[in-house]
Amino acid sequence: MDFTQVIRNRYSCKKYSDGVITQEQLNAVLEAGRLAPTAKNLQEQHVYVIQSAEGLAKVDSVTPCRYGATTVLMVAFDSKNVFTYPGGKRDSGIEDASIVATHMMLAAENAGVQSCWLNFFDPQKLKEAFNLPENEEVLMLLDLGFAAEGSGPLPNHTNRRDLAETVTYC
Repeated sequence: MDFTQVIRNRYSCKKYSDGVITQEQLNAVLEAGRLAPTAKNLQEQHVYVIQSAEGLAKVDSVTPCRYGATTVLMVAFDSKNVFTYPGGKRDSGIEDASIVATHMMLAAENAGVQSCWLNFFDPQKLKEAFNLPENEEVLMLLDLGFAAEGSGPLPNHTNRRDLAETVTYC
């Protein structure tokens, strides 16, 4: 699929069928995350693939937003393996994991899989539910699956502000 078509077509799916994505589709999504750039190429991301009934129940225990997806990716990063910016007030963990997640989200659309970026949860509770190492911080969850019949983008999906409102040339 043409990249412009991928970014125009992708939407946050809020209702999934019970269909399971193929291993080939999942691998394409995961590979896109692996190839994502990170500061100093530290590759501090850790992606957890959640497909078991037990794992999905843990997701459901911390958020109502799985929407029936049969696969959820939990994107975390190693807080001990990040680039600290000059001044020492910021590091690359959140942005690097966000780049990884965005690559995977767009790759899902390209592979014919719907997705939804989830951030409506308590990261600490999710970390505890999955017994993650102390140094790992959870950034987000990415629902993956196939849209249920009759579902689609929200009515405001195509509403976009004009470039002149969001871009300033200096």
